[in-house]
Amino acid sequence: MHTLTRHDENVKETMAHGLRIIGDVHGDLDAFRHAVATRRFIIQLGDLVDYGPDSAGVLRLMLEVMEQERGLFLIGNHDRKLGRALMGKRLRSSPHLEETLDQLARPENADIHTALLPALAKAPAWLVMGRTVFVHGAFDPRMLMEAPPPPLERVTFLLSRAMFGETTSRIQPDGYPERTLNWVNHIPAGYTIYCGHDQRSTNGCPLTLPGRAGGQAVFMDTGAGKGGHLAWLDLPAPAMDEVAAFL
Repeated sequence: MHTLTRHDENVKETMAHGLRIIGDVHGDLDAFRHAVATRRFIIQLGDLVDYGPDSAGVLRLMLEVMEQERGLFLIGNHDRKLGRALMGKRLRSSPHLEETLDQLARPENADIHTALLPALAKAPAWLVMGRTVFVHGAFDPRMLMEAPPPPLERVTFLLSRAMFGETTSRIQPDGYPERTLNWVNHIPAGYTIYCGHDQRSTNGCPLTLPGRAGGQAVFMDTGAGKGGHLAWLDLPAPAMDEVAAFL
């Protein structure tokens, strides 16, 4: 039988106010401050860092939200890359990652280091609550039956799908892999997937796409840190059995 701890009771009480789903932040601290100013439980869909002006500030605020037991973040591909860099792993760097690492190396951000790598290592790659699934990149039906693997270790098929989306073998002119949304057609009937990673909206609002199997995907990335803005959606409180499964 599942036994609630005091920590779980705090989370349960916060979830009773509903959920706030926040898309890719990418270092946009000002917008993120507004997004987390809520009594609802926060589920941030990954990619907290890179591109925007203050990735270190975003990380500090996310860690504070977690310390207050009123939210969590999923691992995104940029978050994983940062974690691997902090572990000393060899990887292909980028100007955005270097800027994030430079920010974290500043004396005023020394407080972030102790908690950051453990938080990245424990961030789930996907989260299932009843017929609602939260993931950074893309969904696969096997996520309904399997627990997320350690996000900073070896990349499995499902971890790759969760962080990088569904890709083809082709490379786009910008040098990034071509992505496809065929996975949306495999969402089971009655299920809703909230994801980030791909900026699919053309009007600045989250984009909902129905799939042929009867499910739907809600794309939450609206370009924060990249010239767009940060999007979030508020959902009602989950059912008690969904909260128990989460805890």
